[in-house]
Amino acid sequence: MTTTSIAGTPGAEPFGRPASGWRLRLYIVIFEADTRAGRRFDLALIGLILASVAVVVLDSIADIHARYEAPLRMLEWTFTILFTVEYIARLACVRHPLRYARSGYGIIDLLAVLPTYLAALVPGLHALLDVRVLRLLRIFRILKLGEYVAEFSALGQALAASRRKILVFLAFVLLVVLVMGTLMYVVEGPANGFTNIPISVYWAITTMTTVGFGDITPHTNLGRGVASLMMLLGWGTLAVPTGIVTAEFTALRLSGAPTTRTCHECLSEGHLPSARFCRDCGARLPPWQHDVPHAP
Repeated sequence: MTTTSIAGTPGAEPFGRPASGWRLRLYIVIFEADTRAGRRFDLALIGLILASVAVVVLDSIADIHARYEAPLRMLEWTFTILFTVEYIARLACVRHPLRYARSGYGIIDLLAVLPTYLAALVPGLHALLDVRVLRLLRIFRILKLGEYVAEFSALGQALAASRRKILVFLAFVLLVVLVMGTLMYVVEGPANGFTNIPISVYWAITTMTTVGFGDITPHTNLGRGVASLMMLLGWGTLAVPTGIVTAEFTALRLSGAPTTRTCHECLSEGHLPSARFCRDCGARLPPWQHDVPHAP
């Protein structure tokens, strides 16, 4: 499976689709979003992820933590247990559970539940500063949204398709800031705050990106002229990566994204919405879920 219409795990097919039985039924619910049960499952998980992240954010506020520590802890354990059940279910319904556990989504699933258990199992950990890090790790649950929203997958594919162009662009930007930073080091010098080339390059980066913290500023007329040139370069440069990714994203959308439809004969997945026959065995495909009206 490569992408989904609303949700599901992109690239689930390499983990192995069961041929029959309860594992196949569970697989369809968890990994295939073009079914009514799969869509409901994914939407429920999106709600749980957002709610769990909200709990982590609220728990980081000292006043709220002091006042509602017990309810927040109970909610945290509730979410942890639910995500643990989901993680075990995913491992149970694929043919290659170890392959899923080592995948990006499997690691994110593990990060969503592991910190809570570590904080509870390690004696005295709550008295250490490390527990704050463990709590912060729970925010990785927000990455699980990428499993259930197809647009995340489409954006990831657009970024992957444009990575070479973006790398060339970043190399050009690095060259410009290095040259301009060195020039400012020569023009302004240590007397005006440009004490070395790395600090001058830092100034060039903040200027090109139009951030402009103002902690280092040119004082000479020539330095101000160089700074003005950097500002104009930054104004025109920022639009380049956006255009690259947008072009790839548009090309991806026009090409048509595969769905989670499965061939009933050979069980292959990832057919285009307009496909009528299986690309592997030639059997007629079932209608796409979005083309079939749901029964009331």
